[in-house]
Amino acid sequence: QVQLVESGGGLVQAGDSLRLSCVGSGRTFSRDAMGWFRQAPGQEREFVAAVSRGGGRITYADSVKGRFTISRDNAKNTVYLQMNSLKSEDTAVYYCYAIAGLRYYWGQGTQVTVSS
Repeated sequence: QVQLVESGGGLVQAGDSLRLSCVGSGRTFSRDAMGWFRQAPGQEREFVAAVSRGGGRITYADSVKGRFTISRDNAKNTVYLQMNSLKSEDTAVYYCYAIAGLRYYWGQGTQVTVSS
């Protein structure tokens, strides 16, 4: 069974940091682009960050540029999201994904709550 499992979410105060992890299993994701989306209550899922399969191309949403850093470790089949200077508007469920050809794989999500 192919899975992506996120971890690292939690309740923090504004200005704090969190590091999210997403571990893949059931297949290797080393040849796939991976990234993160998030969804706040009552809002649509929005793009956060993406990293190419080799890690050489990285893209961020404007709202997180300079605060979030995406990285990956293909040997561990894992993608990370380091989130610094968190704001209340970063509160959301964070989902990792992988794109394998025309197919998307999604994790189940991890909750991040930032109190102001």
